[in-house]
Amino acid sequence: MLAAAVKVLATRRYPGPAFDELDVDVLPLDRLDAPREDVEGLIVANEPVALDLLPALRIVANFGVGYDRVDAAELARQGIVLTNTPGVLTDATADLTFSLILATRRHVVDADRRLRAGQWGGSWSEGGLAEEVTGSTLGIVGLGRIGSAVARRALGFELRVLYTQRSPITTDLGDYRELDALLSESDMVSIHAPLTAATAGLIDARRLALLRDGACLVNTARGEIVDEEALVAELVSGRIRAGLDVFAHEPHVPPELLGLPNVVLTPHIGSATRQTREAMTRLVVDNLLAVERGEPPLTPV
Repeated sequence: MLAAAVKVLATRRYPGPAFDELDVDVLPLDRLDAPREDVEGLIVANEPVALDLLPALRIVANFGVGYDRVDAAELARQGIVLTNTPGVLTDATADLTFSLILATRRHVVDADRRLRAGQWGGSWSEGGLAEEVTGSTLGIVGLGRIGSAVARRALGFELRVLYTQRSPITTDLGDYRELDALLSESDMVSIHAPLTAATAGLIDARRLALLRDGACLVNTARGEIVDEEALVAELVSGRIRAGLDVFAHEPHVPPELLGLPNVVLTPHIGSATRQTREAMTRLVVDNLLAVERGEPPLTPV
């Protein structure tokens, strides 16, 4: 446990036994109505930090890789350490990505809905037929840790893999394409770019129109990377399909999507396995403990 003089505030209880090693209070930041001068460590899940109410803060440990809702520049200006949890959630997110690729391409969720409604038929007509996954072309937007893990999984399905990012790299996981070319050549497109000023709205109406009829767009990165209004319009038209784990204004999900048969929706569960969430908590705690000991954090931003 951290020394008695050091207090950690967490916005929720995070899973796993490592959490109990801390001297921690659990309190959502929107319920913090008075300064806490005893708090030196803060655990958030990509949430804005109430710096004015935490004057003694030394470290913000972000539970997750993305920290776009944390003001990293202001933390740096005030000399406050910011850490995140890269690496440990790669496989879980890649697994979910491939689950959405398979479910979306093969119409799994729509078939489940129809069966529960007593509709056994539908797979004998052209309108009820899905598309093959094996042998298709998968376009990956962002070949970082998670994008690379998805590309490796694609090899088992004999997929042709294309990738795009800021610049080509030497890799045997896929062939480089500029973004527009990747969108127009792919049967499935999976987004794995971080949310930055350059990637916000990256997949806009013009680029969505480049997708082939019947193509699948899968997003397990950040909802804001896609123009959500334009995506909703494409999905309502029925021209493309999508598997979405993230949304632009979470927890809000555009109501137009809820009844559509051509979209699979999950509530931002990319890292939501027991093993991964416990490993994320372990890394959060280890970062806090390192800073308390006067050592460099394990995974600084």
